[in-house]
Amino acid sequence: MGKIEKMSSLTDWERELALLENKSNLRKLPVIRHLGKEVEVNGKVMLNLSSNDYLGLAAYLPLRTEFLQSLTPDTFLPSSSSSRLLTGNFNIYVQIEDLLARLFRKESALVFNSGYHMNAGILPAVSDARTLILADKLVHASIIDGIRLSAAKCIRYRHNRYDQLEQLLVSNHAGYDRIIIVTESIFSMDGDEADLRRLVTLKQQYDNVLLYVDEAHAVGVRGMHGLGCAEEQDCVADIDFLCGTFGKALASVGGYIVCSKTIRDYLINKMRTFIFTTALPPVNLLWTFFILEHLDSFSFRRERLKRISSLLKDALVKKGYACPSTSHILPMTIGDSGDTVLKADFLQRKGFYALPVRPPTVPEGTSRIRFSLTADITEEEIKSLIELI
Repeated sequence: MGKIEKMSSLTDWERELALLENKSNLRKLPVIRHLGKEVEVNGKVMLNLSSNDYLGLAAYLPLRTEFLQSLTPDTFLPSSSSSRLLTGNFNIYVQIEDLLARLFRKESALVFNSGYHMNAGILPAVSDARTLILADKLVHASIIDGIRLSAAKCIRYRHNRYDQLEQLLVSNHAGYDRIIIVTESIFSMDGDEADLRRLVTLKQQYDNVLLYVDEAHAVGVRGMHGLGCAEEQDCVADIDFLCGTFGKALASVGGYIVCSKTIRDYLINKMRTFIFTTALPPVNLLWTFFILEHLDSFSFRRERLKRISSLLKDALVKKGYACPSTSHILPMTIGDSGDTVLKADFLQRKGFYALPVRPPTVPEGTSRIRFSLTADITEEEIKSLIELI
């Protein structure tokens, strides 16, 4: 009987995979060889328009060469071999968290293994049944998973609709011990951004409201010193949970929060995705520290990225595409998944590695090409892309 049930389950999975394929929503892992700002896929070399290496640092060989020259056999430690609460809290963790706190002028900082660990772990740790989470409708899947793991009640407000958020605060603030507003700064699929100053103003009207902001797609790229939209909008000090990742513009791995000492200490004691995992290898933290020390010097890369992003945004709008982006992430919404796959195939045949984004990553009927630009792409390459669109 057990064998028949097992075969039935496998058949269900196969049936679901076939359904995904029929809807042009089946995903497969590509085999990719990286060649600087280009990639080779199935023997074809294309300009990479799907990378999160927003500043082009991961592809910049002289930077890696400089870093490697600073390593010795004693400092090249490819594993921490333990969680941070046991023996994995190497001194480089202390140094990088002190540096983050100084850069953001916050009391404390804490580093995590990934942005997913960060978002899936913080909200469950700081929430209970007397907590209400008010989250933007378009927050990242990792935040949604963190909300689901928490004991809090959650209401999702319409994307960037602060009038609705304000109404929710008015009607709910007296009914909960704590309310946490949760948003991204730059949203990963539409490339638009939150009005952080407006959110801070709403938060400050109530004693029991906190603000959680994920700067994954903004840190390194935005702000005079590359500290993100919170720096650009001058509200770093007013955000209770200011989070980000090292794995995108900063060309490394891991996540972080800058916050009060109380929040840091609480997370160390209560955050399961922090407590019960092996710490990042020290060599990765050394590279992150190296990048952060240079962050202020990448302003010319930030300016170039802003320039080519504006060029592509203007072209998409002129060609009739709805493009809400205010950043380096530019969606070209097509609608039907099959049509989107065909458009991506066409661009790839012409030498541009642009990928289709389909459900469940985006809602049905909003499949798109997501152009994710990096600072090492030239204006001439963007103009060539525009001619094809």
